[in-house]
Amino acid sequence: MDKEVVIYSTPSCHFCQMAKAFFDENGVEYTDYNVAEDHEKAREMVERSGQMGVPVIFIGDEMVIGFDEPRIRELLGL
Repeated sequence: MDKEVVIYSTPSCHFCQMAKAFFDENGVEYTDYNVAEDHEKAREMVERSGQMGVPVIFIGDEMVIGFDEPRIRELLGL
């Protein structure tokens, strides 16, 4: 896969956990930013997405808000 996958998440977010489990189960490499602890990444997430809630997922240049499995599958070609 040639698309970079980035997820902005928090440890207590159920949908974040579901998204990361989905990536792990499908062998998708991703970068996870814990925005509960990393305030710079939290600021970056808001600037990039306009969203305060998590998860915010970027697959290449495409943004997915929440755990939208059909959209994620489509973007990853799964």
